[in-house]
Amino acid sequence: MSSHESLIREPLVTGKNVTYHKITEDVLRPVENAPSKEWWMGFAVAVLALGIWMLSSYNTFWNGLGTWGLNKTVGWAWDITNFVWWVGIGHAGTLISAILLLFRQNWRNSINRSAEAMTIFAVLCAASFIFEHMGRPWLAYWALPLPNNFGPLWVNFNSPLVWDVFAISTYFTVSLVFWYIGLIPDIATIRDRANGTRKKIYGILSFGWTGSSRQWLRFESISLILAGLSTPLVLSVHTIVSMDFATSVVPGWHTTIFPPYFVAGAIFSGFAMVQTLLIIARKVLSLEEYITIQHIDLMNRIIILTGSIVGVAYGTEFFIAWYSGVEYEQYAFINRATGPYWWAYWSMITCNVISPQLFWFKKIRTSVVATWIISIFINIGMWFERFVIIVTSLHRDYLPSSWAMYYPRWTEVGIFVGSLGIFFVLFLLFIRVLPSIAMAEVKLLLEDSSEVAKDKLRAGHGVHDDNHSQETTTGNVIIATTAIHNKDKKND
Repeated sequence: MSSHESLIREPLVTGKNVTYHKITEDVLRPVENAPSKEWWMGFAVAVLALGIWMLSSYNTFWNGLGTWGLNKTVGWAWDITNFVWWVGIGHAGTLISAILLLFRQNWRNSINRSAEAMTIFAVLCAASFIFEHMGRPWLAYWALPLPNNFGPLWVNFNSPLVWDVFAISTYFTVSLVFWYIGLIPDIATIRDRANGTRKKIYGILSFGWTGSSRQWLRFESISLILAGLSTPLVLSVHTIVSMDFATSVVPGWHTTIFPPYFVAGAIFSGFAMVQTLLIIARKVLSLEEYITIQHIDLMNRIIILTGSIVGVAYGTEFFIAWYSGVEYEQYAFINRATGPYWWAYWSMITCNVISPQLFWFKKIRTSVVATWIISIFINIGMWFERFVIIVTSLHRDYLPSSWAMYYPRWTEVGIFVGSLGIFFVLFLLFIRVLPSIAMAEVKLLLEDSSEVAKDKLRAGHGVHDDNHSQETTTGNVIIATTAIHNKDKKND
């Protein structure tokens, strides 16, 4: 972390009376106190959706995939659409926790914990659709390269579906380890404040953390190592998911732009979901001093960038289809925009290309209400993107005699609604039993990135020295607090 920060930068921790102790009290309030009425309302709705998932899944497993709207032409539809959508949502967490850590972006400190949790829960939801689509989930282990007694039967290592198994399982494992290691210092803080059974449980979960200098040194080292391991995963996972389509010869899928296009779209949708959840969480949990307008603004800038990349990819697809001279490829894209599913295509364009461009206006970019509404539109638009890619490319292929329409049935809709229930049940339980903000990392911001620290510097340098403060020595704020002092304060 740098020893000084320009006064013209917006503070990452606001409030005139924020202290180490206040951070601990504010962040642990949902964990140590009884659930609020808002939490119970949200949890009840999530559990209801989970019940719909259980009913729909039971119907699928008992009666078979014939309960879905699939047909001889459209063999992938609602299920794979939801699978790719959930994998995409899980991308923002690893990008925030890993890539921004390597680039020393301190604004990640307040949002990385919840974003990492979202990654884990989203990947679990994505995996559930693979098990549903198998029809016989008890044979899921066949996708693993395990010794077997079936003679020459073995996984096809040339299939991107097998690559999916390796990529997503690796991504989930590394993300889970990264998330949990970051939790250990904060779990130790809960342990030290708890009594009875809670103290024993959190004591086991904290792995004997004492906050010594040696432990902090190892903590920082392993965090950087895991960040280095996670960074290529951010790029590789959705690249491999895109190859499920790009390696085929289906018009509309057979294109080399899919890997970067899918990665940008995944980060785009992931940040939108982070905004959707954290804007509500910061209000309900009273965390406005730690998840500030500056955080919302910076995430919206990433949404502008990735949304613009996605928009360029949409145009590039049409251009390449025209430039290729292949009539089947050209028809696939014309059919997307003007065929029976035109409404899905133009919903995708409106939500993913047009709505994010509103963030170029600072008034909208820093508006909590506008950001939340646009993030919902982006989530909807990215779902339609996957639906358009999958269904419109399949329902009209080379032979007009095999053309067919796809209509989802209540079982498929119920499974999707239920997957939202799984996600929100897990997220609501997470904020009840674990701190949703990384206390140890936020406390590091108090010395130079908080409103209090900037006021002290402003008083010492004068209100007109904002630009000059980059050149002068402001390290006295950090020097006054030794490394050991910082480490002890992390545990409050």
